[in-house]
Amino acid sequence: MPATEELRCTSEDCELDMFENHYTYDVDDDLGVSDLRCPLCGGTDCLERIEV
Repeated sequence: MPATEELRCTSEDCELDMFENHYTYDVDDDLGVSDLRCPLCGGTDCLERIEV
């Protein structure tokens, strides 16, 4: 089953509190949160993984 992770945007100007990222294919081992963008504000340095 592909990996799923929950992420939050920490930008004070963004109203997105969290989203789930679902991988539907194999990704490189070095792909990290810094490679993603917030789907609402487009920020790249404001995302952090939510540890459950």
